[in-house]
Amino acid sequence: MRFCEKLARLRKEANLSQEGLAEKIGVSRQSVAKWESGESFPEVEKLILLSRHFATSIDSLLKDDESCSSGTFKRAQGTENDLVAFLIRAKKSTYAGHGAETEPSRLNSHDLEYREGDLYYYDTYLGGERFAGEEALWEGETPVWSMNYVGRVIGEGFSGDFLKEALALVPADMPFRGPPMHSNGRYGYHCMVSGDFNWYSGREEIFLDSRLIYECLFHGGAVR
Repeated sequence: MRFCEKLARLRKEANLSQEGLAEKIGVSRQSVAKWESGESFPEVEKLILLSRHFATSIDSLLKDDESCSSGTFKRAQGTENDLVAFLIRAKKSTYAGHGAETEPSRLNSHDLEYREGDLYYYDTYLGGERFAGEEALWEGETPVWSMNYVGRVIGEGFSGDFLKEALALVPADMPFRGPPMHSNGRYGYHCMVSGDFNWYSGREEIFLDSRLIYECLFHGGAVR
């Protein structure tokens, strides 16, 4: 469930109109309407007020109720923690870390790879402002994990450097894209995930001055 949907549900469960919630948070009704439609996102201080009003954490507002921590993924060798740690290092060494691309595997594709011993990571995508791609992990010759993603820039002012900055902060308990929330100046990043390492889906967004300018959907899990 996206933040906008969760906010609308919490407001209705509290028997509040958009005007009523706006008055309690100190914003206009139009602001609440834009939050609930996904057109814009509240600033950090407003998120804090929302979490206090609804007696829930900011993390709960931004993420689905399902746990995003390590699940029951089993491998013949090593542990899941080893694989997650490798995945994070690989992400930080490739796209998020401004890593160099390898030879294209398809016409006009962008490809990045990272290897440590028998662990191998590959990221390949097509497009630019509108893109689609896949990340995958192998142990030896065996594929063990994969993620597909599709995204687009939908507003002016997008910064690829800010996106990479957020992706470089990938958390160990949610090793898919970036952290639940990150900001730098006028830019805000939000990532919401449902599921765990075995089977999950999520959405990341970037806002400029509370205006949505980028979105990406992703899903994946363990393979065997």
